[in-house]
Amino acid sequence: MSNIHDQIQDVIAKNDVVLFMKGTPQMPQCGFSGQVVQILDYLGVPYKGVNVLADGELREGIKAFTNWPTIPQLYVKGEFVGGCDIIREMFQSGELSDHLSKAGVPAAQPARG
Repeated sequence: MSNIHDQIQDVIAKNDVVLFMKGTPQMPQCGFSGQVVQILDYLGVPYKGVNVLADGELREGIKAFTNWPTIPQLYVKGEFVGGCDIIREMFQSGELSDHLSKAGVPAAQPARG
């Protein structure tokens, strides 16, 4: 499984914001992934969506990589931020916008939920 961990690390290293999700940003395949996509799109944050449904090894590998049992998983500047519930709470409190700003990630608007 170390190979899949290397692939995950490579994607995280090459992109400021990465969302490991079920489906794609254009076509989320679960409600939780869809909620995080809506939040990132609302904030105007550029991000890379990675469809874990396309690869079973990736789907299991990302859970082991973070020791986090659920998908979606959001990474900002190489750091695991959280899953849907955490991202939604951070968005609603304004903490997500602050976190992105402090990380140097451009957002179209400093929106509050």
